[in-house]
Amino acid sequence: MSANSRMTVAVHVLTWMALVHGRGRDVVTSDQIATSVATNPVVIRRSLAELRKAGLVTVRHGAGAGWTLAREPESIALLDVYRAVHAEPLFALHHGEPNQACPVGRGIQPALRRIYVDTEEAVRRQLAGVSIANVLRDTLAARSD
Repeated sequence: MSANSRMTVAVHVLTWMALVHGRGRDVVTSDQIATSVATNPVVIRRSLAELRKAGLVTVRHGAGAGWTLAREPESIALLDVYRAVHAEPLFALHHGEPNQACPVGRGIQPALRRIYVDTEEAVRRQLAGVSIANVLRDTLAARSD
């Protein structure tokens, strides 16, 4: 799964968990979440493992086993989710060194590096300002339109 779809799945998972949390049910299973995402529970468990490692969800074993939000939905920023599932930069430069005898090859990486860094910073700022609670609110509003 690509990094972008991992982010989408993780946000979907947390948003669904926030919905059921708001309805008074805290512990959910990967099978229940998978029904909303319409994917295999294994995909959900992989996503939950990343989210658990980042401290966004916790797992309960034994009787009443399942997953719970580790924090209130208002305190989980999309930047937290992004950091949990996205270990690489949004954009990458060439795998090999471009032709240094070519004026474009010689200057393309420094030119793109600044653009890519600025873009990544803008994305992080945007994600920092949006919580899972915001996504849930917007999701429910979109559904009723």
